[in-house]
Amino acid sequence: MLVVGGGAAGLTAAVLLHQLGVEFLLLNSREAASRLPRAHVINQRTMEVLDGIGVAGEVYRLGTPAANMTHVGWYTGVSGRRIGVQELWGAGGHNPAWAAASPCRTANLPQHLLEELLLRECPPDRIRFGHRVTGVSQQDGGVTVDVVAGTSSYTVEADYVLACDGGRTIGPALGIPSEGVEEIARMVSVHFEADLSGVLADDEVLMRWLVRPETGVGVSLLPLGPDEWGTRSREWVLHLNETPDTPLSDEEARRELCSVLELPTPPTVHRIMRWTVGSTVAERFRDGRVFLLGDAAHRLPPTGGLGLNSAVQDAHNLVWKLAAVLRGDAGAELLDTYEDERKPVAAANIHQAVQNAIGHLLIVQTLGMGPESDPAENAIALRRLDSGLPEDREFRDSVRQAFAAQAGEFDALNLEYGYTYASAAVVPDDSPEPDNPDPVRVYRPGTRPGSPLPHAWLEDPLGARVALGSLVRPGRWLLIAGEDDGWTEAARELGLPLDVVRIGQTRGDYLDPRSAWTAVRGTSAGGAVLVRPDRVVAWRCADAVADPAAALRAAFDAVTCRDVAIAR
Repeated sequence: MLVVGGGAAGLTAAVLLHQLGVEFLLLNSREAASRLPRAHVINQRTMEVLDGIGVAGEVYRLGTPAANMTHVGWYTGVSGRRIGVQELWGAGGHNPAWAAASPCRTANLPQHLLEELLLRECPPDRIRFGHRVTGVSQQDGGVTVDVVAGTSSYTVEADYVLACDGGRTIGPALGIPSEGVEEIARMVSVHFEADLSGVLADDEVLMRWLVRPETGVGVSLLPLGPDEWGTRSREWVLHLNETPDTPLSDEEARRELCSVLELPTPPTVHRIMRWTVGSTVAERFRDGRVFLLGDAAHRLPPTGGLGLNSAVQDAHNLVWKLAAVLRGDAGAELLDTYEDERKPVAAANIHQAVQNAIGHLLIVQTLGMGPESDPAENAIALRRLDSGLPEDREFRDSVRQAFAAQAGEFDALNLEYGYTYASAAVVPDDSPEPDNPDPVRVYRPGTRPGSPLPHAWLEDPLGARVALGSLVRPGRWLLIAGEDDGWTEAARELGLPLDVVRIGQTRGDYLDPRSAWTAVRGTSAGGAVLVRPDRVVAWRCADAVADPAAALRAAFDAVTCRDVAIAR
């Protein structure tokens, strides 16, 4: 297996391949691991992936403490007053809906630190920095990749190639176009070091949007830690907008930094980064034996923090399927389900990220501000927010509504965690899709095939608390039954690569003392739920059946694409 690219998607894929015993080689065109503080939000579904590979504890240890990431705030400047606030991403574990969805809370850690953790989990001799792919060709049974390293060149032959190169080489070489907008905006990000504890308030606020009356536009300020967080953070990143007509030089970016921070002299600047915001999705995620992951498959605006998470979840979706096909546990058609499942999720994420970006523009517009606005008029508009005058009430209400509308960015539990799959690797049971008053924010846990396995705290034989999802082992399927032994005996008889657990109220391998599993399992005590290695429900049987071995055999053959009809 060849992995091209060493970002979040590539390193996650490498770690998962290594975990499943699949031989791989990772090529990275960079000379060393990235030190750029790019993405930072790690949502609950991604944290479950990281927990499965053993790095979740380090992410929480190194990342933002829960107490310092409960809210997002809008301010009239770095030392100005707060004009808007709302909870973000589960409020550090305090939002009960988010706490009920997963045993993992949302984390915040700069991407380069996450990639360092993933790199440590990879065997060093399988990682090559400074090796650039220059060409790719496919033959029956394999892929040949041309590589340049310094002044030398060589070729690599692989069964499959995972293109995690940001769309720079392999996708274009295969003629895979992208659909969407390549450049929505241009950004300049300044990574700097400064003590802002004397001017910043609200230690619980993670992200700060500074609406500046003197310019009429907003900028965002984010702490990077690394030793202390909140207002005491030592490192920060400031995101500035630029336009093609007025690009910012490094010196201009430094002056703008001083202006935003209200400092007479520039703080220590570590690096200045320029990048474009795009919203594109590849026409196809698979070309023969080549698969596109992460930014190679989709580019998202950063609003909502969905890009890094999509990349990690791409790898989590694909790697177990590749391993199953290579082991002979699944038909090759299983690999087609990668695009079937991940492309709709990418499209939904892109749509929401664009809406989130538009929402920030609407906030500024609702305030009556913009790049051409008058600074004096802007200051007057901001004072109207807390004037208390009856004639300003409508204005205050409209601004409040504009802030509240950003909930799609910071309270998108169903989009982040509850998304579902429909493909040949899922057996539908003809049950109706649950009614949902808000498909972005409201997550309805359940076992309808294609859904993520709901979270439930169970009790093991020693009385210890165990998260249901942790029972899904790497590369293994999980069959969850009730107190009856029939399904256990059937699985043992068939010799399939799956584990079986019985969960009951009074007896079983695990007990359900709070009825958390009983409430969401969607079956009777005699039924069963089949869960894929990526913790997605593949099939469920509502009640006991006369021949559980036959039902399970048919279900497993169907979801592993063995072309055997499913018995209902």
